Amino acid sequence: MTAVLLASVLAVGALAGCGGNNNEGTNTGNTGTNAGTNAGTNAGGDNGELPKVGVAIYKFDDTFMTGVRNSLKDAAAGKAEVDIVDSQNSQPTQNDKVDLFLNKGYKALAINAVDRTAAGVLIDKAKAKDVPIVFLNREPMADDMNKWDKVYYVGAKAEESGTISGQLVVDYWKANPKADKNGDGKLQYVMLKGEPGHQDAELRTKFSVKAVEDAGIPVEKLAEDTAMWDRVKGQEKMAAFLASHGDKIEAVFANNDDMALGAVEALKAAGYFTGDKFMPVVGVDATAPAIQALQDGTLLGTVLNDAKNQGKATLELAAVLAKGETPTKENTGYDLTDGKYVWIAYKKITKDNIADAQ
Repeated sequence: MTAVLLASVLAVGALAGCGGNNNEGTNTGNTGTNAGTNAGTNAGGDNGELPKVGVAIYKFDDTFMTGVRNSLKDAAAGKAEVDIVDSQNSQPTQNDKVDLFLNKGYKALAINAVDRTAAGVLIDKAKAKDVPIVFLNREPMADDMNKWDKVYYVGAKAEESGTISGQLVVDYWKANPKADKNGDGKLQYVMLKGEPGHQDAELRTKFSVKAVEDAGIPVEKLAEDTAMWDRVKGQEKMAAFLASHGDKIEAVFANNDDMALGAVEALKAAGYFTGDKFMPVVGVDATAPAIQALQDGTLLGTVLNDAKNQGKATLELAAVLAKGETPTKENTGYDLTDGKYVWIAYKKITKDNIADAQ
């Protein structure tokens, strides 16, 4: 009896010992497996669950595109593994990044082109490897969009943002008779443009002025110059405008918020926004710093360029394409025009509806 009990105790001890060793072995094995999986994933491999999508942004320090890529990254959770890189505002650099994505075997690309006219080269690269490509925010030329049936675009119609910019100034002009400083019934304005040749810069410039004219207000352009979407350059250009035209300027149009905020800084230095000395300045994007300027009363208005939905729509399309499927309203949540365009609407933002942008 004692011998039997002793044997049983020894057997249980042996089993417990085996169990402990198995757990250690399993944990060690899992650690090795995880390390291998992580290493493979970091090297660009497929983890067997989520498709890999290569994303190239034209430059990381663009305020609006930072919002887009953050949204894209958030939307990727559970749908795709994204590798987001900075093209450093260099098309050759972006071309190299795309080559790297393709060599790593990524299943789809999302590209914010440095130069929209270079999209054809990127499409050719992707087509050669049969990797679908989604362009965002910078629309390729129509001929390039039609080169292949696996090319898509997510963005907003620039003419719409221009029209809204113009309407913001029209609203101010009509509500404030003193806005016509010299009493000639004509709006004297200056224009800060984005990158030359960029569709957003050209169309926002054209349609903002057209909206003022369509409202029956004659216009006179005092000055126009490119500030390359940049806040510091916007400040420098506005300072030059003030040196040349001073109080003759009755409104400032800027193709984006960063340039508008640069203009505001130059105007502050010239004594504006104190007492009753005001200058209507409008931008586009509804970035967080612009919303703060609206609250401070230094920015008249901006146009919500919906970074959140641009990023999300881009990811949704890329994730569906990476699985070998065709994007539709049902599997992406977004309407597609002509089967390949997703248009994100703009919205007028003033101090009265800041919550819509926040």
